Amino acid sequence: MPKGILESMLRGEGVLEPHVQPMYRLNDNRLMAKEYLAWHRDAEGVAHPVGPILQDPSLRLEDRLILDLRFLESTFQTLARTGDDSYLHFVNLEPVSLEAPGFWDCLPRWMEDLPFDPGCVVMEFTESQGVHDLEVLQGYANRLRDLGLRVAVDDLGAGVASLTHMARLAPDFIKADRSLVEQVHRRPYQAALLNALSHFAQRMRIGFIAEGIETLEELQAVMDADVPWGQGYILGQPWPTRPRPIIGDRSLSG
Repeated sequence: MPKGILESMLRGEGVLEPHVQPMYRLNDNRLMAKEYLAWHRDAEGVAHPVGPILQDPSLRLEDRLILDLRFLESTFQTLARTGDDSYLHFVNLEPVSLEAPGFWDCLPRWMEDLPFDPGCVVMEFTESQGVHDLEVLQGYANRLRDLGLRVAVDDLGAGVASLTHMARLAPDFIKADRSLVEQVHRRPYQAALLNALSHFAQRMRIGFIAEGIETLEELQAVMDADVPWGQGYILGQPWPTRPRPIIGDRSLSG
């Protein structure tokens, strides 16, 4: 993302426009969940995905907190306006934001406005710059559950840290990283690993989702590996919700 767009967002210009991407149960093609992704629409009306900039290690911690908390607020506003309990709602959360007092101050208020049970909301921990102390992260996960929310671990398979997070956080859902899905129909070791993880998740009663499915061949291989849920461009690209103005209050970073 160009530097000018980042500076524009930090100045509170443009609008936040969460996009949603569907997740399907693969054996019957039933919509089970939607993931809410951060997008920004600039003054020229062009929409830009913001995930890559939040994952940039050069982004200042203060700016990461400001942006992530604004996107979280925009997402919960979207859920209050358009969400329902016919499927789950996955909300991306930078783990470092869990350390911001503003997040815990605002979260109860955001949840009060939801028109459905908070158990329909799944807070998805991303694997970028975040909390590295797993005991601390486990405490935050338990705190979210105490509020009635569910927890997911993203990017499983992208590194050893992901496997450690899965074991320590005992999430409600795990998502297999694109690196395990890409060309899986040509890579039997990846297919075997997906199958093993799927059966592990089933035994532990954890939801298991393969993300980043982009071709029909990958989709068939994922299904052959007994992965129950899938997400990716072959199943549905992100689409916009109604945009919301950016809120310029920097006090959220607490």
